[in-house]
Amino acid sequence: MTRSYAEFLAEYPGNLDVSVVVPAKNEAENLPILLDEIGAALSGRTFEVLVIDDGSTDETATVLAEYANANPWLRPFSHASSCGQSCAVRTGLQNARGKVVATIDGDGENNPAYIPQLLDALEAAGPKTALAAGQRVGRKASLAKRLASKFANRVRGAILKDNTRDSGCGLKALRREVFLQLPYFDSWHRFLPALVIREGYGVVHIDVEDRNRRFGTSKYGIFDRALIGILDLIGVWWLRRRRKNLPNVSPIAGETGNRTAAKAVTD
Repeated sequence: MTRSYAEFLAEYPGNLDVSVVVPAKNEAENLPILLDEIGAALSGRTFEVLVIDDGSTDETATVLAEYANANPWLRPFSHASSCGQSCAVRTGLQNARGKVVATIDGDGENNPAYIPQLLDALEAAGPKTALAAGQRVGRKASLAKRLASKFANRVRGAILKDNTRDSGCGLKALRREVFLQLPYFDSWHRFLPALVIREGYGVVHIDVEDRNRRFGTSKYGIFDRALIGILDLIGVWWLRRRRKNLPNVSPIAGETGNRTAAKAVTD
């Protein structure tokens, strides 16, 4: 008998190991294959998958509803109109229950088999590291897109000094409490290493093999990959410069400290 999502959650009253957030637009053919791969990759862990249908005009919503009926770990959400990949990731983050949030693109070009490697690398790095980021090798995109991406990554790295060769890879794993602290804006997902470093946390990297998409065409072109990102780059550079001090916070023990804290709250 198929369990409902409420019954699935009842088995895991605490936080899940990982929430996988999948932004998708018009990926009805790719999603069932990708979801099967995610389920297989995370076997043995407590997990959920949140697919955000970002204003699809194909059968994506129907496909997700049918898949969720048979797999209670899938939680599909829908945007009434397309709001962009970063907004879809944020919708997933806001609804996630995992201690770690992993992201992966909905087109199947990212291989879910790397998600456990990202989770293990994040765990091994310790609590001062908040992000494990995939970096693509063997890119399958057109030569023009590869060159544009390479140019954009070099410019970004020179300005932000985030030590990340490929910030556009969709495969990432972040500690949820840190992810929620990051400032949000469109194209936010392309600058996660720099934003995590801005909060005082470390980043580790894992090389991941790129794959060809099975069905459909890319939703992004050279213009939005390379040129529009220049404005975002300036904004992130400004954000990093405005973060002058990172507080080292500790509680004040004792009755006096408690009274002081209470007074501060009520003032």
